[in-house]
Amino acid sequence: MNKLIHQGHFPRKRFGQNFLTDQFIIDNIVTAFNPKPDQAIVEIGPGLGALTLPVSEHIENMTIIELDHDLTVRLAAHPALSAKLTIIPNDAMTIDFGEIMKEKGQSLRVFGNLPYNISTPLMFHLFTYINVIVDMNFLLQKEVVNRLIARPNTKAYGRLSVMAQYYCQIMPILAVPASAFTPAPKVDSAVVKLISHQRNPYLICDVKLLSRITTQAFNQRRKKIRNSLIDLFTLQDFAQLGIDPNCRAENISVENYCNLARKLAKTTC
Repeated sequence: MNKLIHQGHFPRKRFGQNFLTDQFIIDNIVTAFNPKPDQAIVEIGPGLGALTLPVSEHIENMTIIELDHDLTVRLAAHPALSAKLTIIPNDAMTIDFGEIMKEKGQSLRVFGNLPYNISTPLMFHLFTYINVIVDMNFLLQKEVVNRLIARPNTKAYGRLSVMAQYYCQIMPILAVPASAFTPAPKVDSAVVKLISHQRNPYLICDVKLLSRITTQAFNQRRKKIRNSLIDLFTLQDFAQLGIDPNCRAENISVENYCNLARKLAKTTC
């Protein structure tokens, strides 16, 4: 028998499927997530239901988003799950989470074991719906978690770090070895909680400007910012904000990126 087959399902590489099988890890993830009956729960990529089933024991209903048709059929037919699930058989990257919030009548709690191949773009997609999300609880590649929590002056610090920390308070929860999955990935993973800021400490007028600045700066991260952002800011602008124009993208704090965004907008919030 093919060792990759798990519960009768062969993992599809194009979907980035690695199924969580370690019960100790599963129990710890669910405990950290702490689902309640009166909450609007959304799971991305439930797979074979390793997290879906124990989470469902605490709630009356939940929405799941799964692209693999074979898996949605299995979950819909599961005797303990079928009555509790609203299944969206689609790519999470195309989902309007605002519409789900309207249907639920309250802000969402989102969780899931995210496929490695889409985790970063999916995070950015979710950030655009941060106003309808209470928190996000994800099992991710450890390298992605390190980028989410990274501080300035480190190699891991980048655009994802800045944008995630602008939107959320980020808490690493649990390290997860590759052996906890079938098939085992080539890298380790980690669980992270992202709690949407109720009052954003970095409030700016136009988040698109922050996105533009960070994209431009980190696309040329080895350049001094006086050069990478030359079309956006003058040396006088940097001086007024107390930012060294000879530093590089990774040396600038989230707060100072927000100061740059305010400067570019020529206004204050």
